[in-house]
This record gives sequence, C-alpha cells and structure tokens, in this order.
Amino acid sequence: MMGIGSRQVGLCAGVVAMALAGSTAAQERTVVGSLPDGTKIESIALRDASGMRASILTLGAALHSLEVPDRDGKSADVVLGDKSLEATLAKPQYFGTIVGRFANRLAKGRFTLDGRSYSVPLNDGPNSLHGGKQGLDKVAWTVVKSSPTSVTLRYVSPDGDQGFPGKLTVDATYALEGDGKLAIEYSAKGDKDTIVNLSNHTYWNLSGEGAGTAMDHELTLKADAYTPVDATLIPTGEIKQVQGTVFDFRKPKPIGQDLRNVGVEPQLLLGLGYDHNWVVSRSVSKQPREVARVRDPRSGRVMTLTSNQPGLQFYSGNFLDGKTVGKSGRLYRQGDAFVLEPQLFPDTPNQPNFGSAKLAAGQTYVNRMVYQFSTDRGVRTP
Repeated sequence: MMGIGSRQVGLCAGVVAMALAGSTAAQERTVVGSLPDGTKIESIALRDASGMRASILTLGAALHSLEVPDRDGKSADVVLGDKSLEATLAKPQYFGTIVGRFANRLAKGRFTLDGRSYSVPLNDGPNSLHGGKQGLDKVAWTVVKSSPTSVTLRYVSPDGDQGFPGKLTVDATYALEGDGKLAIEYSAKGDKDTIVNLSNHTYWNLSGEGAGTAMDHELTLKADAYTPVDATLIPTGEIKQVQGTVFDFRKPKPIGQDLRNVGVEPQLLLGLGYDHNWVVSRSVSKQPREVARVRDPRSGRVMTLTSNQPGLQFYSGNFLDGKTVGKSGRLYRQGDAFVLEPQLFPDTPNQPNFGSAKLAAGQTYVNRMVYQFSTDRGVRTP
C-alpha cells in the first residue's frame, strides 16, 4: 500500500486523470492502496481558481487535506490525517471521515423506532459510537460525480447494516466554492423508516498539520446552552445554560483556557476535556447559519463554520495519545487539534427532550456545513 500523506499523494506515480460523466474537465485521482478484500482506495484532488486545494479519500468519504493561506500568504495543510493507509486500517480514528449512520453516541447501543427495539454494536464502552463497529467511516465509497472543484461520493448501506433498519443511500459532496469556502453536504434517503444523524469528523489545526497544540486557538460558539453527560459521555437529558461555566464560548477565548479547571467543572474530567454537544437551536434550520468561529493567533488563519443542524459537538482532541504518526511525520499529542461536528443531539432517539432523529421512508435527510477561511492580521503569537 502507498502512503496517503498530502505531499505523497501529489507525487504518487499512480496519478490518473480521468473525465467522469457530467464533469467539465479532467479529474485528478490517485490510487493510494487497497483494503484487505482488494477494493482500491483513491484520493480525489480538488482545486479552485484561488489555489485552495483539498483531497478526499474514498475510504470513509474523508477530507484528507485542505491547504489554505496564512496572513503572509503561505499555504499549509490544516487537516490532521494518517501517514499511510495501513495506519488508518490498523487504528481508525475518524480522521476527516463522515460518521454515521448515527453520529455520536447511542446509550447501550439501543433505540426504539415505531414501537420496535433495535440494537447497534457496542464500540465505546457500554455504548455505540458513530454508527457501530463498521460505520460509514470504515467502508469504501463510490465516486458518482466529479469536477475539478467538487466531488460527490455514494454509499448504499443495506437493510440491517449495523442493526439499523432500511436500505439507506447516502451521498457525500465536497466542494470548493471560492472565497475561501469548503462546503460539505451529506444527504440520505431510505426505503424504510429509520434514524439518521450524519456529520464530519475532521481534526483541525489552523497553524498547520503537525504544528503542535491547537489549544491556543480562540474559539467562539454561537450557543447559550449545552448538554451535560454522565460518566460514559451519554447526555443526562439536561439542557444547561453556559453562562457562568467553562462551557461559555459566546465570546472568543482560547480553547485551553479552562481545561485544567476540573475542580470547578467536573464535566471536563469525564471526557478528559471538552467532548460535549452545544445547543445551537432546537430544530434543523432551513438555511445554514454561523455556529462557530476559530482564530489562530500564530498564523492569522480564521475559520467560520455555518450549519443547518441544531447541535454542535465540540471535541478538544483529548484522546490523541502521542502514538499516531501524522502526514508530516510528526506525532499527534493531546490537544493538537479540535473537532467541530454539526449534528443532531447525541442519543436523541433515547432522549424525548431532544426531538426526533427519525427519517421516514422516501424522505431526504440533509446536513450542510460550510467552512470559510480568511486571515486576521491582528496581534501575532510566537
């Protein structure tokens, strides 16, 4: 198998330029290796007129790299990822992948739909995480539409897959839309009533992949409340106001500012940091609205996230253990990245207060998120 570092992909001798049906120009695609069953895994390169570049893997429909400029115009990859496909297969960590069929946690791997009980494999202690042991992040997707600036991948999850009812057809579209925008849209339609909650799990470091800690990044979250969790990180059902707590990011503050305050906030001890859902609204919105803003004082990069989802899971890279070798050959340590996952609230099917995760047969689920990058020429941090 070949390496899948962003530089290696660009230089790989296996680059293939091909025009897919509906494309207006050749699409650069690279075979980076194979799964144990022989399925080939490809990297698809995207580039817009400004020079912004991204690569998408067919394994897990993953955002594998994204190059954006800093305040001095120097581009860097701001997405963490494994150095090789072998490493991804040996220790999957959701680097840049779609997560689902049900993103986040389901208590005890169980839920009830239309009076019938279902069970999903446990892969996070007593709970199910991100769709079970063989979620959408661990399967090969098929490219169905492509252009130099966008790609749509598809996976058809069969009825009963990981215990979920109904055949579910899922599309994942990544598009560079100009003006520093990366748009991600996940859509799904099933042939039976089912539950669906999809999100993206990119690990971000705006100083650059492998640059060290991201805990000095200044984060703003447009949410007045969050959902506290129990010892297994399942929401207790309470919706708690952030005011007066370490969960208050309504004004920008460094991610790591309060991470040592476990004596003040025992919630931080449960997940070794932030691994919680913020309440943006109580329902899906018709149009995406701004839910988060992150500024890196070192590089001057700024990332603004808009989403149509009611919840936003913020994870502060707590379980990066210093044993993963990243694309640049550097080790990833705790706090070297952050994750922002627009989604429904965790464990919604088991929490009547959280609304519904039901997708009726024939209806279409849509999660659209847009990451817009710019620069701030404010005070530099060494």
